Amino acid sequence: MIDSPKGTSSGGGGAKGRKAHPLATAGFARYDGHAYPFTQLETLARVREALAEDAADDDITTLAIVVSDRRSRAALVTRRTGIICGTALAVEAFRQRDPNVVIRQDVHDGVCADRGDTILFLNGSARGLLTAERVALNFMQRLSGIATLTAQYVRAVEGTGARILDTRKTTPGWRSLEKYAVRCGGGMSHRTNLGQAILIKDNHLAALDGDIELAVARAREMVPSGVPIEVECDRLEQVDVALRVRADVIMLDNMSLHEMREAVELVQGRAVLEASGGVNLQTVRGIAETGVDWISVGSLTHSPPALDLALDFDK
Repeated sequence: MIDSPKGTSSGGGGAKGRKAHPLATAGFARYDGHAYPFTQLETLARVREALAEDAADDDITTLAIVVSDRRSRAALVTRRTGIICGTALAVEAFRQRDPNVVIRQDVHDGVCADRGDTILFLNGSARGLLTAERVALNFMQRLSGIATLTAQYVRAVEGTGARILDTRKTTPGWRSLEKYAVRCGGGMSHRTNLGQAILIKDNHLAALDGDIELAVARAREMVPSGVPIEVECDRLEQVDVALRVRADVIMLDNMSLHEMREAVELVQGRAVLEASGGVNLQTVRGIAETGVDWISVGSLTHSPPALDLALDFDK
């Protein structure tokens, strides 16, 4: 069983009580269903696989030292302030090792926890808690790290109107979870996979001798009406062509701030402008202030620092 304190809501952004939500931008970065990407059965299977990888049934240390009927209490706590994410996976890990474990959840996904806050309080089989500990922490530390880093970027661009986006630079097999973590941090999900939208990049254009007009024409012949088309541009001349052929989104790839401002003036809201390349916490504010709509940040998912979490047992 699991108890939640009154007034706590799942989801959120960079402050306590804010809610995480799936992307609402119609037509481009679609996301079906609830913010959390897995069904109960999918969560069960993902956690079961992780426990099997860790050989939880063969934990020789715990089996040798801890008697089978021993019960313990423990708290999953944060050692550093950050946005929490992945609690459903952690809860499932503890439940799979002890179906009778009692869990109180004090902080939900998308909510900022201060250093020392208890996220989950657990009372159950000592063996169950010990064998689930690392799997639960692995899920939550990775996902909470992504959510926390995203929230830092979101705060950095507050007041500009720019949105922070993830990319497909994700851990194989973890994409839906990592993009969920970005949304928990207040970010926005770019296309989830190659089939969701047209994105014509420089390597595609290289196969057409750089002909953006031909690339967009072929794309429109291929996909149904309503599927958005994005074109990557690294020069203002390309932006002009992409605008002329009515691209839905124009990616400004590794452009200078001056070039981005010129692109914003040129486009004047007739297409969504996405800035990409050279984005970090030191540069993102300046990029946002050029007037672009979206800023995609690969580091949100390819190299976020884990949030320091721990499972503390009552002595």
